[in-house]
Amino acid sequence: MRGTDNTRQGMNPGLAPFIGALPLLGVLSALSGCAVGPNFTKPEAAVAKEWHTQGDPRLSTQAAVDTQWWKSFGDPTLDHLVELAYRQNLPLQIAGLRIVEARAQLGILTGQQYPQFQVASGSAAAVGVSENAANVAGIGAFDRHYLDYQLGFDAIWELDFWGKYRRGVESGAASLLASVAEYQSSLVSLTAEVARTYVVVRTYEVLLEQARENVRIQEEGFRIADARFRNGATSELDVTQAATLLESTRATIPQLEGGLEQSHNALSTLLGQPTGAVEALLAGPKQIPMAPATVAVGMPAEILRRRPDVRSAELYAAAQCARIGIAEAELYPSFSIFGTLGLQATNSGASSGNLFSLGSLVYSIGPRIVFPFLNYGRLKNGVRVEDARFQQLLVNYRNTVLRAAQEVADALAGFVNAQKAMAFHQAAVKAAQRSVELAVVQYREGAVDYQRVLDAQRSLLQQQNNLAQSSSSIATNLVALYKALGGGWEVHQGQPIVPEPMQDEMEERTHWGDMVSKPRTQEVNHSSQPGKH
Repeated sequence: MRGTDNTRQGMNPGLAPFIGALPLLGVLSALSGCAVGPNFTKPEAAVAKEWHTQGDPRLSTQAAVDTQWWKSFGDPTLDHLVELAYRQNLPLQIAGLRIVEARAQLGILTGQQYPQFQVASGSAAAVGVSENAANVAGIGAFDRHYLDYQLGFDAIWELDFWGKYRRGVESGAASLLASVAEYQSSLVSLTAEVARTYVVVRTYEVLLEQARENVRIQEEGFRIADARFRNGATSELDVTQAATLLESTRATIPQLEGGLEQSHNALSTLLGQPTGAVEALLAGPKQIPMAPATVAVGMPAEILRRRPDVRSAELYAAAQCARIGIAEAELYPSFSIFGTLGLQATNSGASSGNLFSLGSLVYSIGPRIVFPFLNYGRLKNGVRVEDARFQQLLVNYRNTVLRAAQEVADALAGFVNAQKAMAFHQAAVKAAQRSVELAVVQYREGAVDYQRVLDAQRSLLQQQNNLAQSSSSIATNLVALYKALGGGWEVHQGQPIVPEPMQDEMEERTHWGDMVSKPRTQEVNHSSQPGKH
């Protein structure tokens, strides 16, 4: 039939085998639809129905948890420190760079689903054939001197028949989202640590002021005792006792100053600055931040949605679940299509060819099947390894949920009980101050010995310290509570995860495109709806 004659339809007959291989490619591609291995389902984790402190008037489970909880202290200095830490903290930058790494890794895994160009090559060679070899081959008339040109590439495409590469993309996507959750968890921890360290700084400042004030009080007591001794109204024992208490109180000041300096150093590191850089930032009232009257805590089940570390544990389990499928796919035959496509032409005295003409086309194409049945035992154990790792991560997820609930419960108990103790400490300080006043007056009048004054002054210092520590405990427990609830990461959504100067530095070394500056679509969707995949 004329219609079947390729040459008569203007088609190069050399292309017929190449065209004939296309149906095989289509059939194998159509078969590439299943995916071995388990599909991930969100693991179950037990949580309490309500907190033990439910009903306390200081706590509210109805209102939404404050996403900018540090501002509830009403301290502009703390607000400024948190903002600086967001921009300058170095571990947070590392967490952001891990997201960039995960994006690039997902790009690699995605590209493995498509044909891979193994070699692209070109050559031009001058060839001279031995006259004796030509005579032996019976091609004496053949031009022994010619130019040979070649241009082409080799490609191979392993069809994703068992879903190995799709599972790889699934694992990479889950790992990317887990790195995003870890970044958010770093934000939560950073905010809480800045706030906690700031409370410690202010606590040391208050304790120092109290110690110095008590030194002044005790110096006055020492002068009274010394004057009475010089006038013969009392023995030297009163003077030595007054000196003992005074010097012991003075000795606490260098210890407190050392703790304050160490807290400054810790805060400097959190801000990504050398030591000594925060003193100028701490100008303002030297007082411990005051907690708000009411704190929103939500319900226990909400920590599964809010806490980034819980979501990170779940996502890493999802990524590992997909790796089971990758390992299991190695147990089955792999189907590949490989081929070579190129151009070849020879120029000689007898003939010459145009390298870029259809007549210069050379190719080879065909399927390949690899079945590593002799490695079955090793590959099967590889599946078992991945499954054991997956089970570890499932257990780790449940443990993360339990620890999260414990952290909330511990912080709630600490916050509520510190609030209760605060009123008693305030009353104790007021009574101790009055005791010192009365003891000094009575001693000056000779109604009591100096031991009464010593006891009153020692008690005053102790009660003042207790009050300061109680106030500090309220603030630190509130910080721990908000950290346990997973608050604070939301306000940083949409902000760069890598500082712009660092982006420029990386771009000078490597072309990153928008991979450093812009989040992937799945990152945005997952962050806006935490707890969903």
